Amino acid sequence: MAVKRDVHVCSLNARRGKLLPIDEWNAHLARELERYRDGESRLPGIADPDTRQRQLTRLGNAAAGAGLALLMQGRREEAAGWLVRAAEHYRESLDGAPPGSWGRPIGAMKARILAGDPGVDEDARLALAMGAAEAESPIGRYAGCLALLVLGQDVEAEPPASSLRGRCDFPPAVAAALWSLARGDAASYSTAAAEVLRSFETRDKYLEDMPVADTVAVLEILADARGIAAGVTSPLLP
Repeated sequence: MAVKRDVHVCSLNARRGKLLPIDEWNAHLARELERYRDGESRLPGIADPDTRQRQLTRLGNAAAGAGLALLMQGRREEAAGWLVRAAEHYRESLDGAPPGSWGRPIGAMKARILAGDPGVDEDARLALAMGAAEAESPIGRYAGCLALLVLGQDVEAEPPASSLRGRCDFPPAVAAALWSLARGDAASYSTAAAEVLRSFETRDKYLEDMPVADTVAVLEILADARGIAAGVTSPLLP
C-alpha cells in the first residue's frame, strides 16, 4: 500500500509562513538519532518494568522521528528501517504499560503503514485482541478503527468510526476521514483529508517538534489501497 507522489524536500514553518531547506531535516534527523542512542545506552541498566516501558516508548518516539525525517528527504529505504524499529519498540513497551496505553499500538501501526511493512497486520490483530474497537476512550476506538481498516475489515470499522464523529474530544476531520474510508466514500474522504491536512499546516506546534502531517500520510496510504486517495500534496507530506 503506497501512495506515489513527488518527494518534497522542504518543510513548512507555520509561524513564519516560509519553506525551509533540506538542512532543516538533517537537523531533525541528527536530533532524533542522538535521542535514540542516548536512550538505547540507558535501557540495559533498567530493571523496573514501569521505567523500562516508558524508556521503550521514548526509543519508539525517537526512532519514529528519525524515520519521518528520512522519509521527508526521500530516503525511503532508510526511513522504513527506522519506522519498523519504532513499531517494535512501541509493541515491546506494551509489556508493563498501564491500561489504556492506546498510543503504543497506534504508533506501531502508523509506523509500519508508512514503512510499507506487512507486520502491520500483526500489530492490528494485537490492538483488536486488546479490545481497542470496544474501548471506552475515543483514542482506543481510534486504534480499533485503524486496525480494522488495516485488515480490510471496512464494514466492521464503520461503527467505531461513527462513534468518533461529533465528539469534542476527538478531531472531527480525522473522524470523518476514518468513516469515509470505512464506507469507501471518495468524495467525503477527499474533503476530510484536505481538512486534516489543513489542521497540520496551520498549527504552531508539532508532536516531537517534527513538522510532518503523518496522520494524513497514513490516511492516504489506506485510501490508496481502496482506490479513493485524495492526492493531497504539501511540504508537510513525503
